[in-house]
Amino acid sequence: MPANAAPVIGVLALQGDVPEHLRALEDVGARPVTVRRPEELHQLDGLVIPGGESTTLWRLSVAFDMLEPLRKLIASGLPAFGSCAGMIMLADRLADGVAGQQTFGGIDMTVRRNAFGRQVDSFERDIDIDGADFHAVFIRAPWVEQAGPAVDVVAQDRGRIVAVRQGVCLATAFHPELTPDRRIHELFVSMVKGTS
Repeated sequence: MPANAAPVIGVLALQGDVPEHLRALEDVGARPVTVRRPEELHQLDGLVIPGGESTTLWRLSVAFDMLEPLRKLIASGLPAFGSCAGMIMLADRLADGVAGQQTFGGIDMTVRRNAFGRQVDSFERDIDIDGADFHAVFIRAPWVEQAGPAVDVVAQDRGRIVAVRQGVCLATAFHPELTPDRRIHELFVSMVKGTS
């Protein structure tokens, strides 16, 4: 893909904060589209898996026949970014999934769902990303309990891994789409374009 082309980035629109990701992607020069069906996947240069509720995303992805197609596309190299529940869906392993819960996989990590606590324990805090503050919104957030050797830790919060990258996959425990700071979405678009 030419560096100056606007990549087509899908936002998995089964549940979660879809409009916020669409707006953020548009702000950073991508061409965002919603995707709900397998036949819509062929047009994508990248995919965002939004925050929401991971067991609901899993069940809806099965109901909409998206689980296996997305697993195959991500395994074959489709760039993917997941925030919060999207991080859980990109994990190869879950520490505390519900019985039978499945993910799309793509990042060699073990993630714990709702690790920071329940909805009432949600919080906002500045974290360090590449030496600069990033205002992070954590809502019933997961964290990474174990990351494989090929996984780069992008950010931590008080010793807990909250953002990772492996190849063309990126995941955050927080919701960058809920702030005006577009650096995470810019990073993902540059990953889709192959410039980062």
